Amino acid sequence: MTPLCPRLNRRRLIAGCAAFALGPRAVQAATDPNNQDRTRMRITLTFAEHVLTATLYDNPSARDFFALLPLDLTIEDFGGNEKIAYLPRKLTVEGNGPFDNEQPYDLCYYMPWGNLAMFFGPYKHPGLVRLGRFDTGMEALHVSGRYPLRIDVLR
Repeated sequence: MTPLCPRLNRRRLIAGCAAFALGPRAVQAATDPNNQDRTRMRITLTFAEHVLTATLYDNPSARDFFALLPLDLTIEDFGGNEKIAYLPRKLTVEGNGPFDNEQPYDLCYYMPWGNLAMFFGPYKHPGLVRLGRFDTGMEALHVSGRYPLRIDVLR
């Protein structure tokens, strides 16, 4: 008698079941609002002769933001603890939700206004999606003023 699926053997069946079982966990990890899994998506932000670098996290909003680069925007002070820059369009917010481990030097997206929020002080605010974290040059966020901002992929 010929098997119905000649290419299906025990090893392939087990591998398929394992992939099915792990699939939802992998999706959940990538969309967990507290997820801080760093990626290879690294960026530079340049303004007023300052260069900052940041690494984006593994979430749909960060990937959508990365796909927009390069960008020429304006950076300005807001709220005494952050700088903001308005994006040309809103980002996807799939998988967003409140997170509980806010820290200065987080790079976030503020959903209601569609802007980047670059925190240099403590913060807690609903409506944010964390995109990543600054790696170098963070002291530039403390420089007051409004400046042209260039955001690009770090190569």
